[in-house]
Amino acid sequence: MSYQKIRKMDISNGPGVRVSVFFQGCAFHCEGCFNPTTWDFDGGNPFGQEQIEEVLELCKGDHISGLSILGGEPLHPRNIQDSTLLAKMFKEKYPEKTLWIWSGYTFEEYIYDKEILEYTDVIIDGRFEIGLRNPKLKWKGSSNQRVIDVQKTLEKNEVVLYEEEELCAKEVLKLQEDGKIETSTYPFVKQNILQDTM
Repeated sequence: MSYQKIRKMDISNGPGVRVSVFFQGCAFHCEGCFNPTTWDFDGGNPFGQEQIEEVLELCKGDHISGLSILGGEPLHPRNIQDSTLLAKMFKEKYPEKTLWIWSGYTFEEYIYDKEILEYTDVIIDGRFEIGLRNPKLKWKGSSNQRVIDVQKTLEKNEVVLYEEEELCAKEVLKLQEDGKIETSTYPFVKQNILQDTM
C-alpha cells in the first residue's frame, strides 16, 4: 500500500486542526476530482508501520482534534487493510479524538460491514459528481455525498447524518462580596444539524 502525503496540520478536512493521510490509488476516477494524482495505485510512497507511528506521533498534541483519512480511495480492497490498521491504532491511542474518512463507496453498497467502522466517528460517502458540485457544502464536494455519523448509524441500523457540535462562548456574571462583578467565559456545545444547501 502507498500514500501520497501526510498533512501535519489540516483545517480543511474535518473539524478543528487535524492530521490527514492521503492514501494512493483509486478506481473511480471521478470527473472533476480534486486530487487525481492519487489515482495510480503504483504511485506515491510506501506506507507501513513506520508511517503509522509517524501519524500517531503527529496526533498526540492537544491542539490536534483528530485524524482524517482520504485518498485516493482508502477503502479500496487494496488499501482497506492498512487503513483499518491505522484507524484501530489511532483509536486505541487517542479514544477521545475523532476519526473521519472520505470514501467514494456508499455506505450501503460496500462500507456497511467493514471492520474499520468500529473505529470511525464520521464517514463522507459517495462518489463526487461534477453535475452536483456545490462549493458551499461542508466537508463534501457534491450534494449526493453524505456526512454520516458512523456510531449512531451502527446503533440504529440505519444511516444517521452527522450533527455538528458548534463550540460557543457563554459568559457568566458573578457578583463578588465586595460588590464587583466577575466575568467568566465558558465553552458550551450547541447542536446544529448539517443540511445540504443547493
